[in-house]
Amino acid sequence: MNQETDPVSKSMQIDGKLAQRIFEELGENVYLCYQCVKCTSGCPVGDFFDWQPNQIMRAVQLGQEDIALEAHTPWLCAACQVCTTRCPQGLNINAIMEFLTREAVDRGVEPPVPEAKTFNEAFMREVHLWGRAYEPGLMAEMKLRHREHLFDDMDLYMAMLKKRKVHLIPKLGCPPRSVKPVPGAADAVAYYPGCSLHSMATEFNESATAVCETLGMTLVEPKGWVCCGSTAAHRTDPAEATRLPMENLAIIEQSGFREVTMPCAACFNRHKAAQFDIRHNPQHKAEVDEAIDYAYRDSVQVTTLIQSIMRNVGTEIVAARVQKPLQGLRVVSYYGCLLTRPPQITEAEHPENPTDMDELLAALGAEVVDWSYKTTCCGASHSLTRPDIVLQLSGNLISHARESGADMIAVACPLCHLNLDGRQMQMKLDKPMPVLYFTQLMALALGLPEKAALRKNLVDPQPLLRERSLL
Repeated sequence: MNQETDPVSKSMQIDGKLAQRIFEELGENVYLCYQCVKCTSGCPVGDFFDWQPNQIMRAVQLGQEDIALEAHTPWLCAACQVCTTRCPQGLNINAIMEFLTREAVDRGVEPPVPEAKTFNEAFMREVHLWGRAYEPGLMAEMKLRHREHLFDDMDLYMAMLKKRKVHLIPKLGCPPRSVKPVPGAADAVAYYPGCSLHSMATEFNESATAVCETLGMTLVEPKGWVCCGSTAAHRTDPAEATRLPMENLAIIEQSGFREVTMPCAACFNRHKAAQFDIRHNPQHKAEVDEAIDYAYRDSVQVTTLIQSIMRNVGTEIVAARVQKPLQGLRVVSYYGCLLTRPPQITEAEHPENPTDMDELLAALGAEVVDWSYKTTCCGASHSLTRPDIVLQLSGNLISHARESGADMIAVACPLCHLNLDGRQMQMKLDKPMPVLYFTQLMALALGLPEKAALRKNLVDPQPLLRERSLL
């Protein structure tokens, strides 16, 4: 009996078509995976998967397309980049998961997590319509297309409305036809706020701009910037995931800026990813240049706001400007996923144990408490697709911060702030914990209490601050 007629031999044949598709689109060779299981052991969302990441990788290697394309796992991936960062073979496992969701959609496979597909589609629809994310429109489409969840999170939405953290009228983003040099751009820093800082994270924007002005940093917001596409673009359209950030970098470069700082962790990561893409793929560089009608010269440095303050000002000057030291305030620094991972893109020196925010807070006089959860995922964009995941992951973070002896959590990401601050009302905690942007704490220490915009926080930090004589 030959292999063609032997059912046992036939069932053991490996079909490499899906693996070949991944290699052609991503340049990732899945056969390098030797099942070390580091991707699975570090995954924060693993408890919610039907197949673990290493099992999905094995399914792709063996050509078990029914498992790879029908699993919940790729759709529930939080894009936290732990797997990509820790893979000893350098495989971009997060990109492979995103590829599998696109491939499933292209083949007409019904998504096992329909809310995730809806979120990606709705997000990109808002971006293409307005040029920027429009959160009320996104929320409305999610609710109307999944009416079984129509009244979920009403307490959170009402609280955000009361705090005026939702802008009912969308703001437009449209790249100008021609970009003129900005006077003084070479001595200033371009400030890309991203969509969230003009909506649900206005306290981040207000405190950040006030702090930088006080420290002598000149920030200039480029005109006509557009949304970076966030995670939704990476999941649905890799070309858009590169083009959208490059539209912004082209505007910034033509304006004459040498540096652009990005307070939002997702915006920072997606712009760095676009830079990495064009630097390592000449074909993509040519395609992007044609799409944006500009030959990008790659002269702009993309930084986080923490990095920019550290590089342009430094902790010594920050400490010298402090008027109200944060003495007696025990704080843990929470960096989240995308400020440091993966290091080949973010260029973070210590992706698992960053210290920049710790050093800034220490310069303000705060007691920075060390803990092991600086970069542990909060649930990310599952806030709108699977709130149960966010409640568990973010709730764990708050519990760990409390166990460490901290009074509050300092963050540097709008989505992390929403999940940790906004959803505490649903966590049924014995005692809520204030969650502040690091710039709010800087504003307090620099003698700018009004610019800290503490009225915007859903968990009111003012009683604690008054107790410590900081207000």
